[in-house]
Amino acid sequence: MTPLLPETARRPVAALAAAAALFLAGCADMGHIDPHASLRDAASVGIAPEAAAMATPTVDSQWWLGFGDAQLNTLVDQALRGNPNLRVARARLERAQAAIGAAEAGRLPKVDGQLDLNKQQFSSNYIYPAPLGGSRQELGTFQLNASWELDFFGRNRTAIETAVGSTNAAAADADAARVLLASNVARAYVQWARFNDQLAVAQRTLSQREETLKLVRDRVSAGLDTRLEQFQSEGGLPQGRQQIEALNEQIALARNALDALVGQPGATRTLAAPKLDSLRPIALQPTIPADLLGRRADIAAARWRVEAATSDVANAKTQFYPNVNLVAFAGFSALGFGQLFKSGSEQWSVGPAVRLPIFEGGRLRSNLRGKTADLDAAIESYNAAVLDAVREVADQVASAQAVARQQAEQAASQRAAESAYDIAVQRYGAGLGNYLNVLTAETTVLAERRQAVDLSARALETQVGLARALGGGWQPPAQATAAAGRQATRHP
Repeated sequence: MTPLLPETARRPVAALAAAAALFLAGCADMGHIDPHASLRDAASVGIAPEAAAMATPTVDSQWWLGFGDAQLNTLVDQALRGNPNLRVARARLERAQAAIGAAEAGRLPKVDGQLDLNKQQFSSNYIYPAPLGGSRQELGTFQLNASWELDFFGRNRTAIETAVGSTNAAAADADAARVLLASNVARAYVQWARFNDQLAVAQRTLSQREETLKLVRDRVSAGLDTRLEQFQSEGGLPQGRQQIEALNEQIALARNALDALVGQPGATRTLAAPKLDSLRPIALQPTIPADLLGRRADIAAARWRVEAATSDVANAKTQFYPNVNLVAFAGFSALGFGQLFKSGSEQWSVGPAVRLPIFEGGRLRSNLRGKTADLDAAIESYNAAVLDAVREVADQVASAQAVARQQAEQAASQRAAESAYDIAVQRYGAGLGNYLNVLTAETTVLAERRQAVDLSARALETQVGLARALGGGWQPPAQATAAAGRQATRHP
């Protein structure tokens, strides 16, 4: 039978077929390795789409200024400048930014210089014949080496996208740390004010008990009461002083906590003791905004980790394809250092270099499976952050409303308790009532005063928590927003 193609024509075809078979064999199977998790959106966590048309709460990026306390403003500013944890977040951001530069370098040609000057003893029983075999020679090489990876399959591009996603996540983490730090300083400051107000209540109670003791002693001296009432009245004084000491301890601990947050020991030493009534309520509309997921830096960080993991999976897939490089070198090489730069010692080479994975023992599939699992983990971490964010806002809204109702009821209860106590003291002084009625009324008044302070502090803490839950006034940088749009287009 006559061949369909002559021998000279069949050779290139056979070479091409062999190359194609090698390519197909080298591109290992990536099938059945896919992520299983999916991202949650606003509707899936109960944020109604029609909420977008509602007036939503706006939080200023310096929301703590709304409290109108200059000392608090100073403490927050100092914390944002000097807190060690915030500096750690900034260092992580700088490290991530450096990773972008390293990834971008992979797209550029690489050139390095080489200078080798060696003295070598050649074997007499090897491939080198005499007079080279058995001699000792000086070998010199001086050349430039260059290589350039041709990114046909997007290996370098996906590596850059991974680094960019990680950098944006680190930047959002740093912003989230700022929001958290400011809220922690404000909360610690409110606690300091709460303990100061509680101390004022305790001191007022102690003074009140001292006045009552004086009354009891006068009545005992007049023979109107017994020593029992005097002992009962005297027993309240040590108890009142013990409460004052306990509150002084709590005040010291609150100040230490603020010093640590600010990053400056003794920062609160020169400050005046704050009072709860010196802090103005900040205006926050208690509703869950439709764009909540875009207002929080921690959610943005989780979303960028999803983008980075998505690019990492794409990069793992490029490992299955050939790696094509242009390589070249030019320089001099000679036997004998004196011959190195003479005519005839020149050497050069240029051409493509292709590396193709043929058998990797499952390494590439295992790597892809691991990166896909990382993507699933990143998606579920994002989903958890979304759910936590919605819960935090709902909790703060519910607490704000409940505390407001409790304050109204407590104010009425305290007014009644104060009136009952005044009447009990007047009746006791007039001999119309016993001292047990005074003690009972005093206990009720003391509890109501403490409750009033606690509710005032809770109202302020709830406002701090709501400001943080709504994102603390954070807005994504314009460049990150644009990059997110491009990532979403590539990875729907």
